[in-house]
Amino acid sequence: MNSALAAGLWLGWAAIATAGPILRLPTANQALFQPGGEERFFTPTTGKTWTSGQFGCVRSDGHQFHEGIDIKCLARDRHGEPTDPIMASADGVVAYASRHPGNSNYGNYLVLRHQIDGLEIYTLYAHLSEIRADLKPGDSVRGGEVVATMGRTSNTRQAITKDRAHVHFEVDLVVNERFATWYSQHYAGQRNDHGNFHGHNLLGVDPAALLWDEAKLRGGFNMARFLQSQPEMCRVLVRATSFPWVKRYAALIQPNPVAAREGTVGYELALTFNGIPVRIIPRAASEMKMTGKFALLSVNTAVHESSPCGGLVRERGGRWSLTPHGLEFLDLLTY
Repeated sequence: MNSALAAGLWLGWAAIATAGPILRLPTANQALFQPGGEERFFTPTTGKTWTSGQFGCVRSDGHQFHEGIDIKCLARDRHGEPTDPIMASADGVVAYASRHPGNSNYGNYLVLRHQIDGLEIYTLYAHLSEIRADLKPGDSVRGGEVVATMGRTSNTRQAITKDRAHVHFEVDLVVNERFATWYSQHYAGQRNDHGNFHGHNLLGVDPAALLWDEAKLRGGFNMARFLQSQPEMCRVLVRATSFPWVKRYAALIQPNPVAAREGTVGYELALTFNGIPVRIIPRAASEMKMTGKFALLSVNTAVHESSPCGGLVRERGGRWSLTPHGLEFLDLLTY
């Protein structure tokens, strides 16, 4: 980000902060909005630059997806452990709290549910040293309220070192509230310690891009418009009409006179590189030229090449197709 843009965003953020932004950063580290502040904000992986702490295909030469952003700590105790308060990014409700760090590479993590512009949005805060003891699912929280303390908990083989202490922060959409049932059927015998808040059931957007957009628009931000501004990686047809996504994210549905007149038998979905259906178009039987439940309509090769870690589609012999992962994702989405 160039310095002029960063300076403009910093002024924009300052302008909306007093009015109460829709979403805010979960720590006192505001260097994201300061010119040249990236190195003071993002925590990189060992031996890499700050860019590896960003969202997206930023690890393993672009083939490993990082679902959120890693925010550096500002405060430490006399032993060098992080002590930054973690604050709710917006008004919401506690959806899930995992206080068993050995059960996830996220360590202790907290998920909050928010209603933003008619859409159900979730924020996730990971690697916490502790979650506020009184918080439980269903409790209401206010934006800016302290909900946890930064830490470096994880169950990964390589521990998070003190110098890399950070909060991993995500802004997510939930794929399917029936995930736990779907998982037990498709992964029989495998543990699911987190129910519907398993990582496979969360689709992330770039928190930094979202916050920059909010600052730039200075009060004109809209969540549905932001989601639909994300680059489309592919379009698919699904022969299904009653699945949770179209109910929970109805604001993303676009009108189609043909389906309105003839009846809807399926949907055309515009997917981001990691699978978020940012546009939902009802389709009539006359428009569903397919034999199976799912069909790949098109691929934006430029987006696929710039974000190869999604793994939803592949090209062989000049032909594109859905991967096994892509088919499994659509099965979960429409379950």
